Amino acid sequence: MNGSDDRCDDTDLILAIDNGTQSVRALLFDLKGTVVCKSKVELDPYFSREPGWAEQEPEYYWSSLCAACQSLWEKSGVDRARIKGVTLTTQRGTNICVDKNGQALRPAIIWLDQRRAETHDPIGGLWGPAAKITGLKKLIDYFRSKSSSRWIAQNELETWGNTHKFLLLSGWHTFKLTGEFKDSVGGTVGYLPFNYRLLKWAPRWDWSWRGTCLRKNQLAELIKPGEILGHITASAADATGIPEGLPLIAAGADKACEVIGSGCYDDKTGCLSYGTTATINVVHDKFREPQFLVPPWPAAIPDTWNSEFMVYRGYWMVSWFKQQFGHHECTEAEKAGVVPEELFEDLINQAPPGSMGLMLQPYWSPGIKDFDAKGAIIGFGDVHNRAHVYRAIVEGLAYALREGKEKLEKKGRIQLSRLMVSGGGSQSDGALQLTADIFNLPVTRPHTSETSGLGAAINAAVGLGYYPDYKTAITEMTRPERVFKPDPVNTKLYNALYTEVYLDMYKRLRPLYGRIREITGYPE
Repeated sequence: MNGSDDRCDDTDLILAIDNGTQSVRALLFDLKGTVVCKSKVELDPYFSREPGWAEQEPEYYWSSLCAACQSLWEKSGVDRARIKGVTLTTQRGTNICVDKNGQALRPAIIWLDQRRAETHDPIGGLWGPAAKITGLKKLIDYFRSKSSSRWIAQNELETWGNTHKFLLLSGWHTFKLTGEFKDSVGGTVGYLPFNYRLLKWAPRWDWSWRGTCLRKNQLAELIKPGEILGHITASAADATGIPEGLPLIAAGADKACEVIGSGCYDDKTGCLSYGTTATINVVHDKFREPQFLVPPWPAAIPDTWNSEFMVYRGYWMVSWFKQQFGHHECTEAEKAGVVPEELFEDLINQAPPGSMGLMLQPYWSPGIKDFDAKGAIIGFGDVHNRAHVYRAIVEGLAYALREGKEKLEKKGRIQLSRLMVSGGGSQSDGALQLTADIFNLPVTRPHTSETSGLGAAINAAVGLGYYPDYKTAITEMTRPERVFKPDPVNTKLYNALYTEVYLDMYKRLRPLYGRIREITGYPE
């Protein structure tokens, strides 16, 4: 338990539920952003019925949410009358088909899924010729192929015929908690017919409706962050222990909530997320595309956008390293009664800045614009060991996010002056120091690692009227835990490696990636 129940006896509390990829967390926050108590239920991220598929049972997510809440009450012993509102944030891009009664019709297709829908049919209307003329057909076909709804419509006709609503995971939980088919604008990220400029469902004439095989009445009603989605029903109260009748306040998706939960509310501050997907986000009050024809996502602050640069596999690579090469640390950690991450921190410190020339390009999965991209590690010599590889992974992620920062600055016509870092990787002092050195900017770790849950709580605090606006709420509910300042010597070394080596890697290796794809068929 973080914080003290005694200190908060006379204060109101907010319950934030955070359903990420790896776990479901139920968190009680006070109005200063302190975690009063929390409970976590670990998740099996997905199962695969076919190679490349990533699915999970919707009821598994719901039962895990219920278990997290019930565990919270047992841990905290808090008077639940102090809880004045509930809020919800979830992983992005996970889709669920339900019938008219809200019963799930098939497993959820989660954001890690790699299946592809067929795109042999014409785009339709004037959009097809326009796409060919402008050269955008490949990008539109990529969107159509990634659409889960399109794949279901093509391959599971009976399921699609019975699909009353096609929900995001946040919409699924909203229905289970309130009985309402509603969802937050701030969580609407995915291959859906959504107008990111206007922050609402696309107009009926837009190609994306045909591209996704969706009808507007199959989608949830959208509510702005900070507004009420509904109220906790009697059945949800019985399952979760949340008091019946409490309002459920709309929040952003997990990445959007991380931004405000780490203390970012303007375009002078960048928010790095060292999570399963590594990202850098900047809040804008105007529509700014982070890359050409790649939209900014809805922010947790209403009527604003997050320009985002993403490294798809991100800190997943750290987990991969732990599973493949970290058996010694895992065994020693179990003997010592500590978490393995504490020993992996030592690996960063065992290798010098620059990893003695070992350089990693973290494209473990292709991106929207880089269809042929693959990962690479170059510079191996007989001096290198596991510590160099581990540090090179973390440095490679920081190089990629610095490249993203520079693109966001150029497209947004801004200059970042500081970085806030959230996500599991933010708890590593070594990772944050090398990030400060690579970016040559001060890097701040927020006072809590639960930044996505805190961001949702900020949405609720404003929505319930505790604060007059988001700037005030973020100022009052977030604060720095530690600031890491760049080391001039390391910064000089990293800058040379970044500008003279890293930025050339993809350009030089891209033709080889194309040949790999032609020879092996991987990646598609």
